[in-house]
Amino acid sequence: MEFDYVIVGAGSAGCVLAARLSEDPSVRVGLLEAGGPDRKTEIRVPVAFSKLFKTEYDWDFTTVKQAGMDDRELYWPRGRTLGGSSSINAQMWVRGHRDDYDGWGLPGWSYDEVLPYFQRAERRTGSNHGGVYGTDGPLHISELRSPNVATAAFLRACEEIGLTRLPELNGPSNEGFAPTPVTQRRGRRWSCADAYLRPARRRPNLTVLTGAQARRVLFDADGRATGVEYGDGRRVTATREVVLSAGTVGSPHLLLSSGIGDPGDLRAAGVEPRHELPGVGRGLSDHLACGIVLSCPQPVTLAAAESLGNLARFLLAGRGMLTSNVGEAVAFVRSGPAEPAPDLELVFAPVIFADHGLTPPPGHGLTIGVVLLRPESRGRVTLADDGGVRIDPCYLSAESDVRRLVAGLKTAKELFATPSLKPYAGTPVAPYDGSETDEELARLVRVKSETLYHPVGTCAMGLGPDAVVDPSLRVVGMPGLRVVDASVMPTLNRGHTHAPTVMIAERAADLIKAS
Repeated sequence: MEFDYVIVGAGSAGCVLAARLSEDPSVRVGLLEAGGPDRKTEIRVPVAFSKLFKTEYDWDFTTVKQAGMDDRELYWPRGRTLGGSSSINAQMWVRGHRDDYDGWGLPGWSYDEVLPYFQRAERRTGSNHGGVYGTDGPLHISELRSPNVATAAFLRACEEIGLTRLPELNGPSNEGFAPTPVTQRRGRRWSCADAYLRPARRRPNLTVLTGAQARRVLFDADGRATGVEYGDGRRVTATREVVLSAGTVGSPHLLLSSGIGDPGDLRAAGVEPRHELPGVGRGLSDHLACGIVLSCPQPVTLAAAESLGNLARFLLAGRGMLTSNVGEAVAFVRSGPAEPAPDLELVFAPVIFADHGLTPPPGHGLTIGVVLLRPESRGRVTLADDGGVRIDPCYLSAESDVRRLVAGLKTAKELFATPSLKPYAGTPVAPYDGSETDEELARLVRVKSETLYHPVGTCAMGLGPDAVVDPSLRVVGMPGLRVVDASVMPTLNRGHTHAPTVMIAERAADLIKAS
């Protein structure tokens, strides 16, 4: 099969690109997705996202043992279906802070320059103070339809400890607290497959191949990318460009498997080097989270979400506990006065959220998850001996990361002690062990923290010798090849990664069309 553009990965970025590039009827677009269709009922039910973990809709990655985390191997869920992780995530639409994008220091990627691309994607339902959001885009952004009563208590508690109520979370600064905006339409998940891909699939110039796992990029004698090999040796040809949108794990893995990376590392893995690009797979950064979890003496939490009454409310009106995204409210704070912007996020969940929600414990409880937004620790994605992928985030290799997470846990404890939240706060529940002192909390961070599912940086955009892609997202020194997904982010944002991934893909579509 021959196309003008071949896109690898039908996740958030791939769906955006497939839709935008196929707007031109003269252009043939091929989209390869390793997973299958997004037909599972749990994809539509917002609160049920953890039921998709460790299923055929999940890549089910595992890191190597983490020396800074009690030698634990950590589970990394990543979407493996149409919509990618936007089909299995907690639907939180959190752009980050102005400083995130200005801090990249790259032409075309300042906050003011990327803001129109956020807004192009957004179709805001509900409040829109100051016109922060776009209103005509394909991606529905709404308020939760049935927020929990304990979530309202958390918001009051934030005010009681002196935090600032934000009229809209996604303005230039997110310092303060607010309910979480979600990618939902009428109480149901609205993924990038819903927003972008499904309408575009009606076009005859767009071909979507599911069950098509890419193996390597193909090149001509001059080193130009000409296509992709997938599955059991089948091939697709790209007359213009190959675009990798396989994510922070998948995109560097494809580059490395195709001989693009550090020559010494490639030879050690049994791959003949094609192009020296030592930054491939390096610079891995992720949001790490640790929580304070308490029982709730009032039976109001999401532990009752699967009742027949809630099922009826969801099916008939798109309301009730099943519309919850679990992380119903957030606060962005600084770990200390020296921080120039928020470096911690507090995520409130009106439920006991432990072990990624895989084995929900019985009983009612509340969770305040503390997220390290700007970790100093950096890791790598490399080839495993069997040709697979080896993920080493090097979590907590920087001691300052532990110190800041401890500061966040102390703020979470302060919130639970406020007059508003105290009536809902009971005794410690695992994974929280009741730690009080800084030393005990530091130990808790090392033995109980988990990923918040936001890895970036393994195909980092830049201008220096470590850059994998340039500011136009072209792979350095490899004509006809780009990377468009969260892996190109040079640093983590002070938010979540779904929104910037969509923004990056929206801008990339313009860059590709212009070239």
